[in-house]
This record gives sequence, structure tokens and C-alpha cells, in this order.
Amino acid sequence: MARKQHSGSEALEAPTFEQNLDRLEGIVKKLEESELPLEEALQLFEEGTKLSEGCRKQLEEAEQRVEILSKRAGSVVAKPMDSDAAEEE
Repeated sequence: MARKQHSGSEALEAPTFEQNLDRLEGIVKKLEESELPLEEALQLFEEGTKLSEGCRKQLEEAEQRVEILSKRAGSVVAKPMDSDAAEEE
């Protein structure tokens, strides 16, 4: 379940982090609570490892974005706004 297709001319969208995490949690629960045939358990395990890797990559990308934004914010110097100067503009 790497991508889902929408009808019409809408672009393909990858599942969100939350959707992937929900699916991964469902797989773990099913593996823990069920006595599945070996082949089905292996398929679920394989899907789970792919989802886990995808979630890890999404988290790393989010972390990089936060780092970039933090660095940008660190270079911005806040200056108090002079109320008289603001009225003149």
C-alpha cells in the first residue's frame, strides 16, 4: 500500500505518516493476537517492516525540516516595533 489512486485527474497521493502508523499498529496487533498460517504471518511481517522503514524515513524528513526551520529562526533577530513609526507608514 505505497500509493492510492483517486478518480479523475487528481494526482496519486502517498499515505500519510498517521495512516502508515495505524496500519503498522494493526499488523502488530494481528500478529500478536492471531494464530496465522506461516505464509500469511510472513506477508504481514514483510508489510510491517516496509511500513516501519517508511515511517522512519518520514520522521527523519520531518526532523530535517525542523532543523532547517530552527536554524532560520535562529538567524532572525526580533526587533520591537515602534508604534509611532508604524503609524507613519
